[in-house]
Amino acid sequence: MVELQGRFARKGGRALGVTASLIGFLVLVEICSGIIQGYYIPLVPDIVKHLGIHDADFNWFEASQLLLTAIVVPIMAKLGDMYGHKRILLIATVFTAIGSWALVAADSFWVFLGAWAIQGFFSVWLPLEIALIFDRGRRTGSAAGDTRRAAGLLVVALELGAILGALGGGRIFEALGGDVPTTLAIPAIAVTLVFFVILFGVRESEPLPEKRTLDLTGFVLLSINIALITGGLSLLRLNGVETWWVWIPIALGIIGFWPFGRYELKQKDPAIDLRLMRQSRMWPVQLTAGLVGISVLGAQVPLSTYAGTPRENGYGLGLPAGQLSLLIGAYLISMIIGAILFPIVSKRATPRIALIASAISVAAGYLLLIPFHLEVWEVVMCMMIAGVGSGALVGALPAAAAAAAPPGRTGIASALTSTSKTIGGSFSSAIFGIVLIGGAATTVTAGASSLAGYMTVWAVCGLSAAVAVVLLLFVPKLSFSDAPENGAPEDGTPEDSPLGDTPADAR
Repeated sequence: MVELQGRFARKGGRALGVTASLIGFLVLVEICSGIIQGYYIPLVPDIVKHLGIHDADFNWFEASQLLLTAIVVPIMAKLGDMYGHKRILLIATVFTAIGSWALVAADSFWVFLGAWAIQGFFSVWLPLEIALIFDRGRRTGSAAGDTRRAAGLLVVALELGAILGALGGGRIFEALGGDVPTTLAIPAIAVTLVFFVILFGVRESEPLPEKRTLDLTGFVLLSINIALITGGLSLLRLNGVETWWVWIPIALGIIGFWPFGRYELKQKDPAIDLRLMRQSRMWPVQLTAGLVGISVLGAQVPLSTYAGTPRENGYGLGLPAGQLSLLIGAYLISMIIGAILFPIVSKRATPRIALIASAISVAAGYLLLIPFHLEVWEVVMCMMIAGVGSGALVGALPAAAAAAAPPGRTGIASALTSTSKTIGGSFSSAIFGIVLIGGAATTVTAGASSLAGYMTVWAVCGLSAAVAVVLLLFVPKLSFSDAPENGAPEDGTPEDSPLGDTPADAR
């Protein structure tokens, strides 16, 4: 026990060193990422007027960005594993800056659509940052622990940036007299400054000696399948489930993974290492990322619309925009709390137990909304419970994937959690949009969705998180830790049993 305490003390000292030398600069990058994600939300009505388009057309901007990021994130992450994560992080930042500045100059739907999609390169920032941190920790023998702690700080920075962006976007717009292009220049300036932060403040990862190749054919096949699935889901959301032809691209994308898998298994350096993906330390994490994406990316719009639904319908909170922002702020703060708590729980228990507890928190929060949704305090309570788990998982899942990957594959492993989350979010956005529109005719006020529709959304979010809990039980007990057992090959020994408890002295 004394030796174990000494080991924790040494790891704590090393973690402080990593934080001082690297995390501080990456925190600035994630603050910028949060600003991008929060800044445009209050400006949507004014951007629509500026471009002369309809409100529904803005959905295409979101769809184009999701489609592009789902494709480019794994490719950029693999290039990071091959040529250096800092180098690719800089390239991704250049593309993000190009997209951000193009938004300033955009004066038509198509130009704005392309610029909005290109700006989505910021989605690869977090996976590359995780890989940089893990590489630094690997040199000191504490990669998994350092990465968990750092990932928590990065998520805190991300959510703080989102809060700053959401609060600042509307106020800056008003201060600039309603000038849309000048207002849109603020995040573009932030991204440009971040490029120099990375250039001068972040150290490059250590390249591996063996020669690597880019499996271009594999990435093309993967991109086609992802494009078919996410594109089909976007068409499903816009046209409805009764439109038979929207199911064709989704089916083709799913079927396409069969020839993709057969091809990848024959490659020496595949785009996606399927042998790694099927290990019990990896596949539950990747599937959990997709399931968590259902609530993290898909449930926020339904939450906002429910909170704004007039009470004369017999449900809804009837909150004005100002109070609605406070509800969203409470949810974001709970995500910050979850990101801070995760490494603490991981240290006192195990990372596996912390992941399971986080998924339970998400499931409980959304399932509790089914009976408790009529008062503001009830909704706030439920969303904060879900937010704690969501905040923990946003940073923990890419960190866990990096810990489960061998050297040279940390970037692509963590990036695949982002792609899985994006696909899960696309699926839920399509389904939730259809469910909520379907019951609109039964409501008292025009444009409101039915209570049954909202309950369906909450049930799907809660049950998907519950499924994630079951999946995480199949992860070996000491996975994602710095213990020697974490690096042992999986041989199917009894200690890898999914349902066993971890002995107290091992934890």
